Amino acid sequence: MTGTALAPLLRRDRWIVAGALGALTVFSWLYIYRLAAAMGMGGMDPRAMAPAFKPWSLADAAFMAAMWVAMMVGMMVPSVAPMILLYARVGRQAAKQGQPFAASLWFACGYLVAWTGFALVATVAQWALERAALLTPMMASADDLLGGAVLIVAGAYQWTALKDSCLAQCRAPLAFLHRHGGFRADVPGALSLGFRHGLYCVGCCWAAMALLFVFGVMNLLWIAGLAALALVEKLLPGDRLVARLAGIGFLAAGAWLILGTVR
Repeated sequence: MTGTALAPLLRRDRWIVAGALGALTVFSWLYIYRLAAAMGMGGMDPRAMAPAFKPWSLADAAFMAAMWVAMMVGMMVPSVAPMILLYARVGRQAAKQGQPFAASLWFACGYLVAWTGFALVATVAQWALERAALLTPMMASADDLLGGAVLIVAGAYQWTALKDSCLAQCRAPLAFLHRHGGFRADVPGALSLGFRHGLYCVGCCWAAMALLFVFGVMNLLWIAGLAALALVEKLLPGDRLVARLAGIGFLAAGAWLILGTVR
């Protein structure tokens, strides 16, 4: 293909990147929906969906890790899309000046590596909770005290300085780039920058994601709600208002659950 033929395609790179992110998100949600529907309608052996009923094999662990990775991709790609689209736009301008960046794919891969790490930690946490008989076969908390405690921790975290710091990095892409040396021309640099941005995102959202263990890892309504919260926190004006309000809600729900166990 000649350079002339490539030019119109390159001018549409923002749409290509947006389409790829959209397709990845849709594919992840379809996979999550399929698992949740099979589990809810009895179309899949509960032992395969929740290996608490038997010791986990390597295949069980791989299955659950893949489930967590798909959830994190489906939930978090929409909130990082503005950053990746910014990368694509600035990269196009740099290429016109003869200083091309590494492809935005590498930045996105670095970001997803950070969330893959979180997914692996969540898989280990699920295994430990199931071993302790603290999760139901639907992968929700089997103990209101545990559920209330997780809600209170998540609510309190919404008010911490660490949450504020991580959220500030996620809400201001240009400021993040300025602090960390800007976009990179080399692949390792782009991966590292994406990974660092992903770590801030994990730092912002990990406590809220832990609430999946309270209401059900395969609870589609809760998955969608947490994904919407992550997106709204990062994109809507109002600084930390949304995070604070969510924190109050989590704290109230946690207190209600715990009080219900002592009545």
